[in-house]
Amino acid sequence: MRNTLVRCLGACALMFVAAPAVAQQLELPRPSPSASVKVTAGVTDISVDYSSPAVRGRKIWGGVVKWDEVWRAGANAATRVTFSRDVVIGDKPVPAGTYSFFVVPAPTKWTLILNKESNQFGAFAYHKDQDYMRVEVKPQPSPHRERLAYLITNFGDNAASIDLEWEKMKASLPIKLHTDEQVAASIKQLQQSGWSPWANAARYELDRKNYDLGLSLVDQSIAITPTWLNTFVKAQLLAGKGNFKDAYPLAQKAKEMGDKTPDGFFLKDDVETALKTWKGKI
Repeated sequence: MRNTLVRCLGACALMFVAAPAVAQQLELPRPSPSASVKVTAGVTDISVDYSSPAVRGRKIWGGVVKWDEVWRAGANAATRVTFSRDVVIGDKPVPAGTYSFFVVPAPTKWTLILNKESNQFGAFAYHKDQDYMRVEVKPQPSPHRERLAYLITNFGDNAASIDLEWEKMKASLPIKLHTDEQVAASIKQLQQSGWSPWANAARYELDRKNYDLGLSLVDQSIAITPTWLNTFVKAQLLAGKGNFKDAYPLAQKAKEMGDKTPDGFFLKDDVETALKTWKGKI
């Protein structure tokens, strides 16, 4: 009887010890972890969502990735590319939206594909008739990259590139942006806005050295509400045209207005520097 009781107590103890182990989840590194990259180029958000396989000593090009076959350009679900605004790839307009991204690699050229069916697993359900566009590019050698990665490079106000890099090869998808047209359209929508959007639009044109357009915009801002900011922006635009005689008193006025609200005078140092610099140019 005593031995039976001991055995029962021992079995119960094992059950209580083992139960937590069964409930625990085993976490291991994923063979092809999820990854994403996103930038804002001009006024367009560009993002790539993908899974990142590793080389692991394998022959990739012409091996794991077959020549002349549609490849999901990653692992697991098809790679997805998203544009927040309309862009141009090659010579073809591409509307804002999300596309699945496929590649047909070959030794000397790759075909890069945007497919309209954005939610698909791998290339198993790929249909060529759903391609929105195809563009041929020449792959380039690159330093070894163990895990496949996407980078968005060479991005500025008017262009960007989506680079696929893996093993020792790289291919780039060139993108043209409509930033100038999109900004111009936004400016046209400012008619019912306050002074701030007009001032911001003028600062944008100041950075681009479009001084005459900037002056017409900042005058709209000042006509609504004169502030230290739009007054200084006008001074900067005039200085950009070499008109320091008119720019200097406007900078003085901007400083007087800004000093009355010091907590919001975030360009105080710039205004004071301009006054020192421009004084000698009158």
